[in-house]
Amino acid sequence: MTERKRRKYGPSTVARLRVVRLGEFGAFLDAETGSTSDDILLHKTQQTREVTVGEEVDVFLYLDPKHRLTASMKVPRMKEGQVARLSVINVSRDGAFLDVGAERGIFLPYAGMRGRPQVGEVVWAKLYTDKSGRLAVTMEVEDELRRASKPATDVRVGAHLAGSVYNITESGAFIFTDERYIVFVAHKEMQERPRVGAKVTVRITYVRADGRLNGSLREPKEKALVSDAERILDYLESHKGRMPYSDKTTPEIIKAKFQISKAAFKRAIGHLLKAGRIEEKDGWTLLVGRPSDADDEGA
Repeated sequence: MTERKRRKYGPSTVARLRVVRLGEFGAFLDAETGSTSDDILLHKTQQTREVTVGEEVDVFLYLDPKHRLTASMKVPRMKEGQVARLSVINVSRDGAFLDVGAERGIFLPYAGMRGRPQVGEVVWAKLYTDKSGRLAVTMEVEDELRRASKPATDVRVGAHLAGSVYNITESGAFIFTDERYIVFVAHKEMQERPRVGAKVTVRITYVRADGRLNGSLREPKEKALVSDAERILDYLESHKGRMPYSDKTTPEIIKAKFQISKAAFKRAIGHLLKAGRIEEKDGWTLLVGRPSDADDEGA
């Protein structure tokens, strides 16, 4: 009796297998175990073209709902070691699954995450083979993007560049631009913390000697002053022309209420006071030209 060979192929792998026979539902591929019962089905719906007996085809292997090893000619669009922006198609307790163009999503282990990606987001990731021989992806792409980047030799301070966030650390965010530049943005230069993978437009604030860039996700102070002042006026309009916040209010409360720093708030308040749009009275900030409810609180 012929000894049965151990299974050579497993799920979440790409293999080149020979078509050994055709059936009603599709083609059967040689699993190379010596037993025809181990032949792997390449269903008609998983074929990108007709196949013939004897030819070899590149397929992506996965487990069907009955946990049988199954093949698909829809293989990953990227090669092992390559980096690309990939869509998150599912999230589980142990990690997530990203779309690489194969029949099934490829697993992103929890340990390989940058932040906590959500379904529908697009993130930078690298395709690799894990210790068990299965394809997997990781968001740890710093070295790969550094090698793929180029020095910014023709960028001026004040320029606006489009890119996407590939990592956020205690120091700040790292952005890979459409021009393949790397831009660092310190936390103090963010209005709000972006999601890892988010597309952003960054304003260049410094060009380093090595061609790397520093940037900001905030508006220039002149524009920020106007938008911050409008934010305060909108708040006053929606709160009957008065608010218990002034330059004496703590930074934490200001951040929670207006999503701006204490310094930005003070600049905006000073601007509005100088323009005669507001006045301060007994710790309150009042909208000028609108009757205050302070006088009719006892009514």
